[in-house]
Amino acid sequence: MARYSDESRERVRDAVDFVELVGARTELRKAGVRRYVGLCPFHEERSPSFGIDPVEKLYHCFGCGEGGDVFKFVMETESLDFGAALEAVADRAGVELEREEEDPRSAERRTRRERLLALLERTAAFYVRVLWEAEEAAPARENLQARGLEEAALRQFRVGYAPSGWDRVLLASRRAGYSEEELRAAGLMTRSKEGRMYDAFRGRITFPLTDRRGRVLGFGARAMRDNQGPKYVNSRDGEVYRKGRQLFAVDLARVAASRVGSVVLAEGYTDVIALHQAGMQNAVGLMGTALTEDQAVELGQLARTVLLCLDADAAGQEAMVRAAGLVAARGNELRVVPLPAGADPADLVSSDGGGEAMRTLLDQAMPFARFQVERALGSAQIHSAEGRDAALAEVADIVGPMPPSVLREELVQLTAGRLRLSEALTATVLGMRGSAHGNGVRVEPRPALDRLDRTERSFLALCLATPDDGARRLARMDLEALFESPLTRRAAAFVRDHAASPASALPHDDPELAGLIAELVLRADDVEPSGATLDVEVLQLELARLDRGIEAARAEGAAVTALAGERQRVRDEIRHKLH
Repeated sequence: MARYSDESRERVRDAVDFVELVGARTELRKAGVRRYVGLCPFHEERSPSFGIDPVEKLYHCFGCGEGGDVFKFVMETESLDFGAALEAVADRAGVELEREEEDPRSAERRTRRERLLALLERTAAFYVRVLWEAEEAAPARENLQARGLEEAALRQFRVGYAPSGWDRVLLASRRAGYSEEELRAAGLMTRSKEGRMYDAFRGRITFPLTDRRGRVLGFGARAMRDNQGPKYVNSRDGEVYRKGRQLFAVDLARVAASRVGSVVLAEGYTDVIALHQAGMQNAVGLMGTALTEDQAVELGQLARTVLLCLDADAAGQEAMVRAAGLVAARGNELRVVPLPAGADPADLVSSDGGGEAMRTLLDQAMPFARFQVERALGSAQIHSAEGRDAALAEVADIVGPMPPSVLREELVQLTAGRLRLSEALTATVLGMRGSAHGNGVRVEPRPALDRLDRTERSFLALCLATPDDGARRLARMDLEALFESPLTRRAAAFVRDHAASPASALPHDDPELAGLIAELVLRADDVEPSGATLDVEVLQLELARLDRGIEAARAEGAAVTALAGERQRVRDEIRHKLH
């Protein structure tokens, strides 16, 4: 990740309109001088528990606990890393970022990577020109149009055509100042046994494989003739491209996926392009490979709900089962799109009314557990008692671990009906297996804080509401002794040093702390600050410290008289200040 100066990062923070940025994701209403509230964009809720501070550019949800600054918001809603989020916000705000000084070796690595990326970009542009201008590419254009793909969509995805000549890219890149070594490192050249260099892709339709920021890392290429070898080939692994790391069209789908809360996973390049063309812009592709752990992570970061839109044949169903295991491990909700047998998304979209038909199928996506049960029952030998027992055992492995729910009840009824068994018997057998835990993970409400944690957070919020007084008090306090929670102890040290402008130094390498600081800033907007209130909160922290000391002394069999006396003195002082 590029290192940018703190000064330019702060110019970006100051320049961005945070209300406008967040308002594009959820409707906000003003709820105070320095607070806007709305429905949380990170979990489903009916009454607003989400708020932002438009001055500090911080957000926090008191329902699910999500929080952070403007850069974290863009990271979460647009599925970007910090560097990319900073660059995205800088582009919005029209602020030029300044790079920090680098050591020579890091600068050399960065320069080389930038050259390789630039080489891949110019090659992608060359392939696009060939597709639309070269006579040789006419069959490729006809092939794509026969699939129902329009020129505007193909240009959006930068679909191209690699000419059949042996050295077109090689010669053009040499003229532009690139070496053969760089061409090989970018995966654009290969060497024959005789030592001759030639273009890696020839006579094929090309699909750029990009990262989340749209930078070309490699290519997928589709053959045009039967004698060209494999139907699809990808760039070989190298310095820039790593097979199984990216999802096709992740750069074009990430914003839509975040907005609608779901991502559609299809198999082929043309499936994804067809879905986008029909308005389903949250679609990404597997690029013809089995889902990898890296891709599962990518899916999980794009949206909470993953819609598996893979072929309905046996191989496709097996692929769904394998993919499900990886995606479920990330805690995402899984649903399966019921494609008709023998049809893929591109076929459906190109048929009469295909766009609407495909949207209907997406709306009908079933929970993965139902797909598994349907699959088990579909292959069951229901005409014998042994066959029904075997099917029941297979379904029990799926339904048994599910907690009581409407879905579980529906699956029990479905199983009973298909196997011609009573619902009572079916429920009994299924209930004997598994344990009460679900197959997926939903965003849960944050756990309730204990009394001490609430006290510590209330005090820190007051410190932020009166930054000068709060910082002075924290500077005089023994944070190690007074703050029991390691997190609030770190937050106390942070507030002590940054009370006047907490957002300017928010730690991006400590998301837990950054989220708590955002919460405290929002809490500070709701309190009536006063020195007397701060006095009471300090005494409450001291009282908690003494309680811990008394408990520890009793555990060791030591005397507690002195500590008890001090505790009574603090309690009396609290009562005095409250009256």
